Amino acid sequence: MSATHYLAVDLGAESGRVMLGTLDDGRVALEEIHRFPNRTLTVGKHLHWDLDHLQTAIFLGVEKAAARGLPIAGISTDSWGVDYVLLDAKGAAISNPYCYRNPWTHDATARLFKKLPFADIYQETGIQFMTINTIYHLEAQQHEDPVVLSSADHFLNIADYFNAQLSGVEAAEQSLASTTQVYNPRTQAWSEKIVSALGFKRSLLPRTVPSGTVLGPITGEFAKHPALARTKIIATCSHDTGAAVAAVPASGDNWCYLSSGTWSLLGAELPGPVISDAARADGFTNEVGLGGTIRFLKNIAGLWVLQECRRAWEAAGQSYTYEELTSLAVENGPANAHISLNDARFLSPGDMPGKIAAFCRETAQTAPATTGQFVRTILESLALTYAETLRQLEELVGRKFEKLHIVGGGSRSNLLNQLAADATQLTVVTGPVEATAIGNILIQALALGHLESAGHLRRIVEKSFPTQIFFPGEGFPGSVRARFQKLSIQKS
Repeated sequence: MSATHYLAVDLGAESGRVMLGTLDDGRVALEEIHRFPNRTLTVGKHLHWDLDHLQTAIFLGVEKAAARGLPIAGISTDSWGVDYVLLDAKGAAISNPYCYRNPWTHDATARLFKKLPFADIYQETGIQFMTINTIYHLEAQQHEDPVVLSSADHFLNIADYFNAQLSGVEAAEQSLASTTQVYNPRTQAWSEKIVSALGFKRSLLPRTVPSGTVLGPITGEFAKHPALARTKIIATCSHDTGAAVAAVPASGDNWCYLSSGTWSLLGAELPGPVISDAARADGFTNEVGLGGTIRFLKNIAGLWVLQECRRAWEAAGQSYTYEELTSLAVENGPANAHISLNDARFLSPGDMPGKIAAFCRETAQTAPATTGQFVRTILESLALTYAETLRQLEELVGRKFEKLHIVGGGSRSNLLNQLAADATQLTVVTGPVEATAIGNILIQALALGHLESAGHLRRIVEKSFPTQIFFPGEGFPGSVRARFQKLSIQKS
């Protein structure tokens, strides 16, 4: 079989890329064709995504790829979860979508729980409580922006919207739909109970399709380009974490995964959902993966906290690369203070160093004073959170894990990788960094019949990309773990 080419449009909260993937002789190779910043717009007191900016950048990336003259077999978009675009009956966006960090969901959660207690919502959806979830934004918009919401015919989540722009076919791919907390992973359909209880228009919810669905040929002016004449638009795993987990180079059932980036998502791939009082209490979520599997995981604030500190330092005239920040943390040695990433203050933007210092003062710890101390505090707190999450995960699924596979941009940090191995006392296997784009591309290949199975997909990844192994050292002292656990309980 000759080389086959695919495009992955990979959208993140900070930036997006159009990636060319080439499958040839049992290996896949990646090339970045176009990279662009993502950005939010502040309108009054609200935070929105700039939809036109994203579409212009995506289309430019597709044009650049087509100009290469390589025949493109498929294109698929993946994105972060929860956020949605409101559309009219013709499929046109009627407004810029609200950003999941838009601060209007606090009162919305209280209103919702009067209509339907969270225990009932969790029983129906298996999704952990996070104020960023679609369900709370719909409730907030119903209360604060009812004219726009009532004028909408339906919505699509971000990646599904751009797949529709390229194909003319509207559908909610299951992995992305499952992040909304309006989707039932048991029935693999929208939850009629939630729609009925909360009063959302049923027509707002689009039809759903499984991961790896061929939507149709590319449409519009793109279809006239020779390189795109036979291109299919595919709903792979539209949720970026779903695509990343599909590309974890693992086999058997002795492994768990960590998708490490702006968010840290730690969990296991299971054949079905785990929806129980214990899972709800521990804050675990059941998101749909490739082949109808369940990504049973916990969302952790992740490297967002470090990214926000970096922005604050840059605004104050101190610019650092992530490599420089890691070096400062190594030079600093063990942290004297830690933070609970469950604390709500760390989920919102703005003055993150000040928030960390305030947390430390409130918990009778010495606040970091230097950049290296701040970074070390963040990375050790992440690693200790991984260890606590792993303990909960093992209890909930009833088995012990031997390996932790770390994929995504955060896997570049050797310091964090080693701290994760030390904290969890598991062997850590890192890579590939570009797991989301790889998963996107290879699910396209699977959907088009170019690969045999999900297992075949993972063998291609293992063959194509190097991994690095970190063995656990002595770990964190018991006194540090005990103190951290108290912080998590106190500030959760």
